[in-house]
Amino acid sequence: MTTRPASVPLLIACALGIEHLALRTGDRGGADGPVSFLRTGMGPRAAERSVTRQLAGPALAGAAVMATGFCAGLAPGMHPGDLVVAEETRDPRGAVACVGTELLVKELVRILPGRTVHTGPLTGSDHVVRGHERSDLLATGAIAVDMESAATLLTAVRGGERPVAAVRVVVDAPEHELVRIGTVRGGISAFRVLRSILPAFFEWHRSLLLPRR
Repeated sequence: MTTRPASVPLLIACALGIEHLALRTGDRGGADGPVSFLRTGMGPRAAERSVTRQLAGPALAGAAVMATGFCAGLAPGMHPGDLVVAEETRDPRGAVACVGTELLVKELVRILPGRTVHTGPLTGSDHVVRGHERSDLLATGAIAVDMESAATLLTAVRGGERPVAAVRVVVDAPEHELVRIGTVRGGISAFRVLRSILPAFFEWHRSLLLPRR
């Protein structure tokens, strides 16, 4: 008889109020274990402070951490509403390998058939990236950029060994630059996609509880 491991908490972190709204109003059925949603605030410093504070509590000891929200695509041909599953997050302080990438891709394709899912490195920035900076970051091998994922995951693993991952929705791409989220069609599309992807996070979380073979 196999003993099921104790339930591992899941912390889902995003930065913006509109991202938090999408997650709170999404399909939250199917969670296996305690799930917490954290709005960190914008930028890497805010993410580091918020995640450090949240993981310090006993309720989230050993919690798995998922960084999510919107991002800017770096590669030509990306469109608002595309999904990015990070193989690693990186910033000048270091890189963090993500866990369960293949499962996340599989679940996102199942939940949102027809949506394009990109995989690769997700890089961090301390400001909104525009113009030539986009191509400069693409040249490093990164496929997308946001301001919080790298800081969130780096802070999480520095606080103790734990599974981490990052899934982002493209809201801004080389041929589709966005001025303000929610004011154009691309922003609305990304919001709807973000609302839809919680079941993939819960399946990823559930897979962490399965016995290792």
